Amino acid sequence: MTINQEEFIKYKPLLFSLGYRMLGSFADAEDLVQETFLRCYQIDTIQSNPKAYLCQVMTNLCIDLLKSSRYNREQYTGEWNPEPLLVSQDEPSFHAIQKEGLSIAYLRMMEHLSPYERAVLILREAFHLPYQDIAKMIHKQEANCRKLFSRAKTKISSVEAESLSYDQNRILIERFIKAFQTQNIAELLQLLSEDVTLYSDGGGIVKAAIRPIKTPSHVLAFFNGITRKAKKDFHASIHNLNEQPTIVVYIDDRIYSVLSFYIVDQYINELYMTNNPNKLNHLQPVLTIHKGD
Repeated sequence: MTINQEEFIKYKPLLFSLGYRMLGSFADAEDLVQETFLRCYQIDTIQSNPKAYLCQVMTNLCIDLLKSSRYNREQYTGEWNPEPLLVSQDEPSFHAIQKEGLSIAYLRMMEHLSPYERAVLILREAFHLPYQDIAKMIHKQEANCRKLFSRAKTKISSVEAESLSYDQNRILIERFIKAFQTQNIAELLQLLSEDVTLYSDGGGIVKAAIRPIKTPSHVLAFFNGITRKAKKDFHASIHNLNEQPTIVVYIDDRIYSVLSFYIVDQYINELYMTNNPNKLNHLQPVLTIHKGD
């Protein structure tokens, strides 16, 4: 049995979901999905079922990329944020990736995990695979996979309390926008946690803060500085990205920045501003046309 075009279409959303969770990159996930099918298409006979085999190939391609020098975050200029992801509920892929663990905060925390820890955590929690199957996929012992999962859960424990209620988070973000527009400092300070941190990702291509910005006063000063320098054709709206309400900023009818949030107990604990144009290109065709939510 070989992989055909019909199976490519059927399993592409699943493989993309796996790759995006592993890499936090839309472009890299798309590339490795294509590479997975190319490799499987060249194999005359696939003994196991196609779905399991495709996931195995995709997982190991992601692990290899994470281990490569190309993916070394030490070479990245400034802070690194995952690429924002837009998933339309009208698309077939929606049901394959509408699960927990897609928030920018969660994906960013994945950077603290080793490639194998990421793989085991995702295959176990997002895809609900038994340890026995995971062990075969990544060529590890089952006991080792259990240890990898335990270590991964410990490392990302800080995002376990994240609020994933879309409606509640949207109300809070709307309050944030209104308070900022009216310069209601008292309201803004009520929305930000005392140890709030902003991570700005320009990738060395556009201007961004090289280091994290901490404390409410410094975060607000940073936003005020951006607003003062903004062009007249400045527009911001809320969109559903990564299954969470996210602020998208436009300048001259093009996406300039995406601002995501990590919210716990109705407080904004972290903000992730992504300005790197290479991480926003895949959003331009859709969100530039449909500015409003």
